[in-house]
Parts: sequence; structure tokens; C-alpha cells
Amino acid sequence: MAKDVLCEVNNCQYWEQGNLCSADKIYVVSHIGETAENNKHTDCKTFEAME
Repeated sequence: MAKDVLCEVNNCQYWEQGNLCSADKIYVVSHIGETAENNKHTDCKTFEAME
């Protein structure tokens, strides 16, 4: 599990100095259904499809 979650949206209530996210949970969605082919299909820049 990731120990540091980065966020570049500095007007979010969970944004902290150093572009860190202080939220207890992270919610990631796909724009094309329950699966995605690449990170452009998600709101997650670190998305990698399972092989």
C-alpha cells in the first residue's frame, strides 16, 4: 500500500504542503465502466492495467 499519496489540487481540503493528500481514503474511478485500459480512462495518474 502506498505510504504517500500525492495531490496537485491545492484547493482541496485534504491537500497538504508538499502536494501530499491527508484523506483517510482515496476513491478512484474509471470513465469507461468497471475496467480501464490506461490511466487516461481513470482519475488515477498511477493506474496500470493488470496483466
